[in-house]
Amino acid sequence: MLSAERELRLQNDIHDYLEVRDSIKTGLERQEEIAKNRDRILAFFGADLKDWYDYRWQLKHRITDAETLSKLMPLSKKQAAEIDEVGLKYRYAISPYYLSLIDSNNPECPVARQSIPMIDELDSAGETDPMDEENSSPVPGVTRRYPDRLIIKVTNQCGMYCRFCQRRRLIGEQDVHSNSEKIKKAIEYVRDHEEIRDVLITGGDAFMLSDQAIDNLLADLRSIKHVEIIRFGTRTPVTLPQRITPELVSILKKYHPVYVNTHFNSPAEISDESKAACERLADAGIPLGNQMVLLNGVNNKPHIVKKLNQSLLSIRVKPYYIFHPKAIRGTSHFWCSIEEGLDVMESLRGYTSGMAIPTYIVNGTGGLGKTPLLPNYLLYIGRDKAVFRNWEGQIFEIENRNRSKQP
Repeated sequence: MLSAERELRLQNDIHDYLEVRDSIKTGLERQEEIAKNRDRILAFFGADLKDWYDYRWQLKHRITDAETLSKLMPLSKKQAAEIDEVGLKYRYAISPYYLSLIDSNNPECPVARQSIPMIDELDSAGETDPMDEENSSPVPGVTRRYPDRLIIKVTNQCGMYCRFCQRRRLIGEQDVHSNSEKIKKAIEYVRDHEEIRDVLITGGDAFMLSDQAIDNLLADLRSIKHVEIIRFGTRTPVTLPQRITPELVSILKKYHPVYVNTHFNSPAEISDESKAACERLADAGIPLGNQMVLLNGVNNKPHIVKKLNQSLLSIRVKPYYIFHPKAIRGTSHFWCSIEEGLDVMESLRGYTSGMAIPTYIVNGTGGLGKTPLLPNYLLYIGRDKAVFRNWEGQIFEIENRNRSKQP
């Protein structure tokens, strides 16, 4: 039976989170404000709700200049000038939908921080390709770092160009899908290597391809007997949820097992529309995972990540990875320490359900792959015993013997 003392301790363990939980707003909790933002944006473009729910309209009306942006949200002259200055070096584009999520009354709005250029991007620290993708490519468009899986990059287009993007070097001045010959050679590479059982389709954003192109690509991959699973990497449920149409979902459903990994970084990104997009995929039997990037000023606080991950589970998205930020040139203002990442992980284990706990990953420089990190729970291991600490810091030990080898 649970003792009163133990019950009180458990209540105290979560009290600090409960005190701040309601102040960490999801988009679901700001829906009235978001709807007002949406209506103001629609009025500016002379559009209606039918347009809003058309992802093609959203793409066509992405905001790409400070003059337009300043008419849709308050910007000082200094901010507008800095946006223009950054835009000369790094492309940006914000979908009307994602813009509607911005809280203009919050100077530290995590949605704005991820989408609106900052003068800090002109800091030259970092590298353009620290993961050395260029030298991990056996054929154009393919990245391979592991024995049984690889990535096919099919486009440089995204619904919104995130300011922390690891592939900002590939964005260019125009949206370009990989041509049919390039994709054909990538598929031929997979076909010729029977050890490849897992293919990740990404970009850019893989769902920027047309329905027909996605259907063709999936059909080609499914014709290869040794390809067991196909995954998509996409941020469209977050930045352009209108793209997750019933037609797209019906195509994906034909080629199971298909997995989708998406990319929520903040509770503020979980809205009615992103929830509907994720649930449409889940209802079609498509497992959803989330790959969060640890970002300074966005989510490098334990309680924010806890609220995010718990909210993701409520819309049927499993927290999968937390990526330590890569040293991409132009993103140094987003960088965090490894200690901050470990603090986040420490705050999750034991304090929330195991399903809400992702794996914290550091990517090896030069294309050395993913390395998982955990707080140090194993304190000692010897031939006869191992000593641990649990999530509350209590010490315990277990025997470390293989009984089958005892005389």
